[in-house]
Amino acid sequence: MAAIKHVGNHNGSKVVIAYRTLPGDPYSALVIHTARLSGSYHDELFSVVDSPAGQDAFELATVLSVRKFSDGTAMLATLHRTGNLQKVPTAEITMTPTPSRDSYIKLDDLNLQIAQQKGVALEDLAIKEKGPSDDEKEAGSKKTIASNYRKRADALYQEMVDLRRRADELDPPATAKKTASKVSA
Repeated sequence: MAAIKHVGNHNGSKVVIAYRTLPGDPYSALVIHTARLSGSYHDELFSVVDSPAGQDAFELATVLSVRKFSDGTAMLATLHRTGNLQKVPTAEITMTPTPSRDSYIKLDDLNLQIAQQKGVALEDLAIKEKGPSDDEKEAGSKKTIASNYRKRADALYQEMVDLRRRADELDPPATAKKTASKVSA
């Protein structure tokens, strides 16, 4: 029997680890206490955990965020809304990383090993929010600057037209004076 990734134990209760570390808090994980779930939610959660996508995922939450329960609700959002996601210290979670039931490791130690294997700091294991790339930021910045230039040019043009109109009302241009005198004659 193979070890099941993302499943651990917290204070004697079986948990599913949604996030092994959190942004800004690498010593906390976000877990789902499986005993608190209804029968159908429990079974559906484990069908995702056991699935190839679940077992291949670095963070199970990435898969849960796109899967739905049979009632049509998004899994991760529903677990959050119903209070079934709990932040707990990684030192309090025990994992069984091998098929042998007598092999245990604390999640904080496992996270350190993973970080070392990846050659990153523990803080870098947390999934980061996807923001725009530097190129996208630069392109967005250039578009914003260009848009602002256009707005200023439009405003200046409108001001120029308004000033020209006022000047012409006070003192019509020479061509307008000649046209006006020819019409009156």
